[in-house]
Parts: sequence; structure tokens; C-alpha cells
Amino acid sequence: MENVPSSCSSFAPEENGPETCDSSSAEDGLDDAFGDMAALPVEVGERRPTCLRCRRPQKVCLCPFLPPQPLEVSTCLYVVQHPAEESRVLRTVPLLAACLPQGKCNVIVGRRFSERKHPELAALCQDSRTLILYPGPESQNLEELVKYQEVGSVEHNIIIIDGTWSQAKNMFLKNSLFHLPKQVQLNRDLCSQYVIRTQPSNICLSTLECAAVALSILEQNDNIQEVLLRPLKALCSFQLEHGAQIHHSKEHLLKNGMYDKPMPKNKRKIKRMEKLVTDHNICPR
Repeated sequence: MENVPSSCSSFAPEENGPETCDSSSAEDGLDDAFGDMAALPVEVGERRPTCLRCRRPQKVCLCPFLPPQPLEVSTCLYVVQHPAEESRVLRTVPLLAACLPQGKCNVIVGRRFSERKHPELAALCQDSRTLILYPGPESQNLEELVKYQEVGSVEHNIIIIDGTWSQAKNMFLKNSLFHLPKQVQLNRDLCSQYVIRTQPSNICLSTLECAAVALSILEQNDNIQEVLLRPLKALCSFQLEHGAQIHHSKEHLLKNGMYDKPMPKNKRKIKRMEKLVTDHNICPR
């Protein structure tokens, strides 16, 4: 992410530069300059019409691959989204939201959350029915957790962090609210089908894929996973047909000697990459 300088620092005078005018003259000059800029005609670029349901440009609308009616689920999904995800062109969360009833897929954007500033999120995290999908030594296998529950006996809330692997890790570690719900992970042997975006390992899943698997487990209905993944497969197929390349995971590239970027010098990063090659128990996010 770029650090954009503030407008005031852009016009800060050089510390030891020559004085060419007094402060009032300088201010008048800036006012004139901004006045001239404000008078310039503004060119408004034409935006492609967007489908209101799938949020894709109408020419590449994915609605034919969405369910005719939103899926009936008792689980409420909460996607905590890193702000950088909002500007990505090939996002999967809008497709996920289009498949579910209103109020069943809620998106919360931000990096830092506190009980004082986000009381509703704090209440959600303190609810005993809330789960957070994040792998780790404290995580419980989601399938084992609901194995003996009757369908609909508990209306779970599930939180999924949406961002790159490093962004999701950073958000989880730096937000104490996310340590309150029961932590769960997916232990199914899965391989991501989101092949147009690079994943750290072969079994790291996109946000939509995580939600699809988690909902199918909680609702005890494997058809949910199939329905939710249909628009993702269509998106990837369309992109590949129009010039996109298949993105193998870093794990695949390293194991097959195809990683063509310079190896990091940082020891922690080197160990992390070595773990991708040797560790077969990496869990999806």
C-alpha cells in the first residue's frame, strides 16, 4: 500500500532554500494557482454499466451462474474486510453476497476495531454462537464442532477475515475482539479453484471458498458449497479465456523449481518459505 503524502507537506518550503517572497505573497500565489486549476474543465471518464446483483460489468455479468433465489441458510456470515480489498477488480465477496439472503452476508471494512468504536461487532464477538474462521493451534475442526448438532438447533454467526494472507494475519493478531469467539478451521483436503490469484499454499482458499465450505458444514448441506462455487468457477474460466494466466501457489512454484523471484534475505521469510515446501498440515484461511 502506498503512503500518500498530505497536501500540506507537498507545499512545505525547503528548509534552507532562498527566500524569494514574503509569506503573504506566497499565499496569494498559491491561491491564484489553485484558482486556475479549479477553472480547468473536468473530464469525466465513462464507467461501464454495472450489474446491480453480481456487481460485475454488465458485459461480463455472472448472474446466470448465481442461484435463481438466494440460498436459505440459518447461519449469519460476517466478512471483516481489509480496506485494500474494496479496490480489487476480481473480488469474490460480492458474488458471495449475491447468493445469500439480505442480512446473511454482512461486510465490515477496516483494520482496527475496538469495543468503544464498534459496539455491534464487540457484541457479535461476545456472542456464544459466534465462530471465527482462522487456523492455528487453538482452532477446532469445524466439522467436529457441529458433528452432533441437529440442523438449525444453533443459529451460528461466523466471522471470516477478507484480505491477503499477511493482511488477515495482521488483523487477527492486532484486534483483541477477534480472540473472543471460538476459533475454528477447515480440515477438509481442498485445493483452491481461484486459479487467477496467487495463494501461499495449495490448500489456502479464497474468502468465497472458505464461506462455501463453512456454510455447507454448518448447514449440513454439501449442495451449498457447489452452488456458491459456481460463479467463482465461471469468473476464472472467463478470465482465462481472455488472456489471464493460471497462478500456481508459492508452494507449488517452490516445490517444482519454478519460483523465479529473488529469495528473501530476511531469515523469518526464508523459514516461512521453507515451511511451504515441507509442511503438509498448513490450514486454509
